[in-house]
Amino acid sequence: MVGAAIGAFSVFCILPLAYMIAVALSEPGRAALYADLFLDYRQRALLFNTAILGVGTAVAATVIGVPLGVALARLALPFKAGLRIVLAAPALIPSYIVGLAWLYFGGPEGLPAALFVLTVLLYPLSMLIAESAIRGVEPSLEEAASLAAKPGRVLWRITLPLVVPSVLAAALIVFVLAVSDFGVPALLRARVFTTEIFTAFSALYDFGRATALAVPLLSLAMLVAVISVRLTGERLVTRRRRLGGGGDLGAFDRWRGVAALTIACVVASTLVLPIGVLAIEARGVSSWAGVVRGSGDAILNSLTLAAAGATIVSAVALGLGYVRARTTGAAGLLGDVLFVVLFAVPGTIVGVALIGIWNRAGPAGAVYATNGMFLLVYLARFTPLAALALAASIRHVPASHEEAAAVSGASWLQTLVHIVVPQMKIGLAAAWVVVFTLAFGELGASVLVSPPGESTLPIRIYTLIANAPPAQVAALALLQVAVIFCPLAILGFSVAARKQS
Repeated sequence: MVGAAIGAFSVFCILPLAYMIAVALSEPGRAALYADLFLDYRQRALLFNTAILGVGTAVAATVIGVPLGVALARLALPFKAGLRIVLAAPALIPSYIVGLAWLYFGGPEGLPAALFVLTVLLYPLSMLIAESAIRGVEPSLEEAASLAAKPGRVLWRITLPLVVPSVLAAALIVFVLAVSDFGVPALLRARVFTTEIFTAFSALYDFGRATALAVPLLSLAMLVAVISVRLTGERLVTRRRRLGGGGDLGAFDRWRGVAALTIACVVASTLVLPIGVLAIEARGVSSWAGVVRGSGDAILNSLTLAAAGATIVSAVALGLGYVRARTTGAAGLLGDVLFVVLFAVPGTIVGVALIGIWNRAGPAGAVYATNGMFLLVYLARFTPLAALALAASIRHVPASHEEAAAVSGASWLQTLVHIVVPQMKIGLAAAWVVVFTLAFGELGASVLVSPPGESTLPIRIYTLIANAPPAQVAALALLQVAVIFCPLAILGFSVAARKQS
């Protein structure tokens, strides 16, 4: 099983990008193309815009996310598990949906608007990593300091210095995800590398230019992954305290009112407002049944493909996550770097790479003309994230349980099915839900590899933005948000019921 998972990971995740890089570096005349691209004024402006988008989003997401992480980790807030899910929900909404709500709200287009929208989408990452890091800080250190210092000084001098590496790693990952996004810059007309790659390939079918533009982003993703893993080490797949555990400090109780007000403002502006804007715009729909019928094939296609993709990705990631969880030292950290790099690769680059591999005569061409290309996109984009998530879950299963099963005569597969999986079923369900929601909203690669006559709901919405009444587009966007939040709500209720029992 592990061998099959590693083989699938190598073929579907590593091979397309390796092929793209090899083509980018080996074709004759490629050096002249690089020189033309990066000495040209327009390309330098492109690089500047991409850098501003990434740095601005990383800073803004950190400013918003870290205080929220402190509140979740150290304050005795009511319904904390529900608050965490609500605050993290924007990260699972497709980026172009929030961008669409921004346009319907009357917001301007351009780079600042893209920066704002991506901050709304990515601050949960900084929040969750900061909370996890703070829960790993020994509370007795803060309790001892609070005897002689005010809470603000304790936070500034004790808590935050201990979590700076994790906060910086989160900021770096947010930076890469911001510069890798396609939907928001494309919708808000911000010229960055991802939109330029899409234009070079889809409009001009210039594979050479697209691969040349992809090299800087791939290099950046690799550099950031190395630094992030270096900063976090083994904490990327394990943590000392569970998110649902203790850690509330009475010294910080005076901040509960301010924290509650801040959380309410963040939820209202990042979740309630975008959905409310779409709902108001969708009131102009004369018949919801007609909207659903008109896009019924795309909706069914998306549901089927996302469910199948999440199941396949989870199966492959289970084997990879097991290997990562039981591997320590340099080999494990190298695996983390590889996972982070592959997850941070922009969807447009993944799409171009998959086309380069599969768009050819023979059996590969037979796959290229089918919906199987969507499944290949999901495998390439989301397997690394699922593997990291499942590795963290498997780390909480003591190895002694497996050793005891082996002593009693159980095979490795029996041990995995009857010992390991039952103890991590919530983590496995969470990984499936996350991959399903991400696959259901995937646009950057899907719009490139979509076979003729086939479509998913994200492609349908993206196409209708310029060709259909806004009310119809808003209605489909609301439908997509509802489908995404349904499994998330079910998972949240399951976790809450498990804790109560």
